[in-house]
Amino acid sequence: MNNNEKQKNEKKVKKNEKNEKEIKKEEKIEEKKEEKKKTEERKEKEEILIFGKYSSNVTIEDPTIAQYISLEPVYFPHSHGRHAKRYLGKAKVNLIERLANKLMRGGTGEKIGGKVIRTEGRLQGKKTKTLKIIKEAFEIIEQRTKQNPVQLLVKAVENSAPREDVTRVEYGGVMYPVAVDISALRRLNVALRNIALAAIIKAFGNKKTISEALAEEIILASSNDANSYAIKRKDEIERIARSAR
Repeated sequence: MNNNEKQKNEKKVKKNEKNEKEIKKEEKIEEKKEEKKKTEERKEKEEILIFGKYSSNVTIEDPTIAQYISLEPVYFPHSHGRHAKRYLGKAKVNLIERLANKLMRGGTGEKIGGKVIRTEGRLQGKKTKTLKIIKEAFEIIEQRTKQNPVQLLVKAVENSAPREDVTRVEYGGVMYPVAVDISALRRLNVALRNIALAAIIKAFGNKKTISEALAEEIILASSNDANSYAIKRKDEIERIARSAR
């Protein structure tokens, strides 16, 4: 009987030791989970700033364009073409990166204001260079206006996005211009293209740098100034569309 009791006691001690080990393991797992939660909460609290300076928490007043304006918080807006072959992939690309893509297109080679604007590929394929230009333009905007340049860029896009355009329809072998509504994504594309083209035109053959020209155009377009090239183009497109109704 004594031997049996000893064996039982030994088994109980072993079970207790196993239970203690399992409890300690569970406690360690719970501690790790709590640490992960705390780190995630810290990351959420720490706001990611564009270029390490500018907040992406801005207001978008135009509800039609809002669904296609992407302002995900990133330090450096460069997606390396991840959305290139996806359906409506443009809508997921950051707005600042899309502006850089428009700047890389360069001049159109057309005669504008008595000059043929052709940049000869100075910015084509040089994305880091164009992003540095935008960063310098944002610094100039902040110095002049004391406002968030990302908010001003969104406002400039809203003001310079046309609502109507003209297409050609053939009836009986004759082409007629017809006014049509523009989709929200195309409105955004046209606005960004005109803002980028305005900066290239103002800096072409001029002492003014392209970053200064871009900053000036964003400020003018955000205030809906008639001197802005993007606003002029928008008014011209809508005027032609009204005459073709």
